[in-house]
Amino acid sequence: MGTSSSGTAGSRFYARFGKRILDLLGSAIAIIVLSPVLVVSAVLVKTTSRGPVFFFQERPGLRGRTFRIIKFRSMLTFEDSYDEQGNEFTNDQRVTRVGALMRRTSIDELPQLFNVFLGDMSLVGPRPALPYQVERYDATQRKRMDVRPGMTGLAQVKGRNSLSWEEKIAMDLAYVRNVSLGLDLKIMVKTVNVVVSGSGLRFEKHDELSAHNGDLRRHIGEKKDGE
Repeated sequence: MGTSSSGTAGSRFYARFGKRILDLLGSAIAIIVLSPVLVVSAVLVKTTSRGPVFFFQERPGLRGRTFRIIKFRSMLTFEDSYDEQGNEFTNDQRVTRVGALMRRTSIDELPQLFNVFLGDMSLVGPRPALPYQVERYDATQRKRMDVRPGMTGLAQVKGRNSLSWEEKIAMDLAYVRNVSLGLDLKIMVKTVNVVVSGSGLRFEKHDELSAHNGDLRRHIGEKKDGE
């Protein structure tokens, strides 16, 4: 796994072997238990707006290896993102009514359980950043990719989107240094409270690491160079 955890022998064993076992068992059980939610969500996405059910996106994962993250589509397709006068919608305007509900409840993230089961992600770890953001990391910040990216993480239960990217990365690095079963279980329990309360859901502002300089669609793969 390549983690730099420096705790007890037990925590090192967990970081190297136990964490992956927990991911496999936890994701498999969650997929089965939540299958009705997954099916109903897929039907709602498909029947309420044009476009695919799922949204795929390239993200840097463990040690920078790229994988395809999967989410329920919560926005209009690029082709449907213009008004009658040909003006392009903002990202907030592109979010569908079903998509807004899924985002508030984090249901749009549930398909990432399959990423966890396949080994691209972990139940707990630093949230996977976009490629252009990773390109801005310094050597220390890149250590956040010494573990698999997670569906939830320390930064998500300590402020979520109310934190700056510098603060998020600092918490991610603290997590990488202290991976343990106890910490993972604590984060998962706290994640339930964060999702239910909706705290920190709204993105506050971009900073030097996260700013996309007005070209977000190219950065997230909706546009290619030359378009």
